[in-house]
Amino acid sequence: MDILICDDEPLAVERLSRLVTQLGHHVVATADHGQQAIDYVQQYEPDVVLLDIKMPEMDGLTCAQHLTALNPMPAVVFCTAYDEHALTAIKSQAKGYLLKPVAKEELEHVLESLTRLTQAQISNIEQQENMQEKAQRQHIAAKTYRGLELIPTENIYYFLADQKYVTVRHKNGSVLIDETLKDLESEFANKFIRIHRNALIALDYLDGLELVASGQYQVRCKELEERLAVSRRHLPMLRERMQNF
Repeated sequence: MDILICDDEPLAVERLSRLVTQLGHHVVATADHGQQAIDYVQQYEPDVVLLDIKMPEMDGLTCAQHLTALNPMPAVVFCTAYDEHALTAIKSQAKGYLLKPVAKEELEHVLESLTRLTQAQISNIEQQENMQEKAQRQHIAAKTYRGLELIPTENIYYFLADQKYVTVRHKNGSVLIDETLKDLESEFANKFIRIHRNALIALDYLDGLELVASGQYQVRCKELEERLAVSRRHLPMLRERMQNF
């Protein structure tokens, strides 16, 4: 998992970074106060934030409250020297509360719990996907200078969000629609996969992954020359789906 560490004590950051790496996870960034953590979460989209409570400028509890408004929201695990904030932390939707010095075994237990899906959760997801598939539209409607165009969903390569509109790239060109990427992802979860905060690509047209010079990945799309960027957050899920092709 991608993990962001927020703590104003350099030694604590260094120790947590070492533990995270030893447990097979990746530290995407470190912050020394809550506002910086919020900025980095929006930039790096980590799966988990290891968050201290008492920090300058913005404390961890305030930071956690702001993080609950983000979509997607990272899992928050408090790592603190104080145990009197546990109840408040739970109310902030925290997934864990570890006391310093954080033990490797305790951190491992919390992170493992965040990576596991129970059988009940898996069953619920499958049921939702079946319901979504039955309710899916077969066409996407777009208002253009030619009037109302209906684009068959099987002809769509990808959806790309840009400010308030979404570009629909399809076999005969592209159109703009006034829908959200979140709603499209929910409706077409069995046909499209999110590869970036601003992009969904059709599984049927997914042609492969490429590593670019900056260390980032991009995807090839069948029948198209353009490439789409893949965020670090969505790379593991994309690889897993591609293995099942």
